Amino acid sequence: MIEVGNYNKLEILRSTSVGLFLGDGEGTEVLLPTKYMPETFSIGDETMIFCYLDHSERPVATTLTPKIIRNTFGYLKAEDVNEYGAFLDWGLEKQLMVPFREQALRMQKGKSYIVYCYLDEETFRLVASSRLNKFLNNTDADYNINDEVDLLVSRKTELGWEVIVDNKHSGLVFFSDVFKSIMVGDRMKGYIKKIRNDKKIDVALQPIGHRQLDANATRVYQKLLQAEGFLPFNDSSSPEEIRKHLEMSKKSFKKAIGVLYRERKISITEQGIRSTQSNN
Repeated sequence: MIEVGNYNKLEILRSTSVGLFLGDGEGTEVLLPTKYMPETFSIGDETMIFCYLDHSERPVATTLTPKIIRNTFGYLKAEDVNEYGAFLDWGLEKQLMVPFREQALRMQKGKSYIVYCYLDEETFRLVASSRLNKFLNNTDADYNINDEVDLLVSRKTELGWEVIVDNKHSGLVFFSDVFKSIMVGDRMKGYIKKIRNDKKIDVALQPIGHRQLDANATRVYQKLLQAEGFLPFNDSSSPEEIRKHLEMSKKSFKKAIGVLYRERKISITEQGIRSTQSNN
């Protein structure tokens, strides 16, 4: 079965004047229009290709890369709003519709929104929704502390940044755990900090505990080498300076340079820290 809104592994069946016909081995075919045909191909070749519905709501294949696929979240810009809903740019010829009933807040042309793409069971059309909580569920969240996860930043709150975890759960990164500039729509790695009794997930942007020390020490040392072996920061530097230039707390910085000092990778002076290997 060919799944619209997703990538499918299909076989090239035949070439025609309108394009290539691809099949799934079960009798279902889809057209790859001429303008997307590869320069070289052979009948019987298999290809992974994205399929969606064209302007006539017919399945069609494309070599364009979508910004979102079915059953996932993405950050998309509204290119148009009319009496039917909002229409988002998802990288394909036909825009992705968000019906008014699926808009958490009335969308405006030119603004971007976190949305979920899915197949509407009533119309059998691909649509999007900004009512994110309908598609997030923490009930089956099964993580260990420090597990690495994929994050999509969805909203700024009074406590921190709400994030979508592994494309299915809701999490929160507290402001106290943010040491770099982030914005809605950013994608990044995160680390499970805590799963509460009510299944709320706390996430950090750096590994916790000993692993965090290693990561911070590595970051400081990399910055040090990039700066030709010297950084004008030490125990006397202000937390604001450290946060701005190194994207970590002063406490984390002090522990990191302690690790580097014990490993004899740096010397600490009144002016800052210096790599002991900078002249090697």
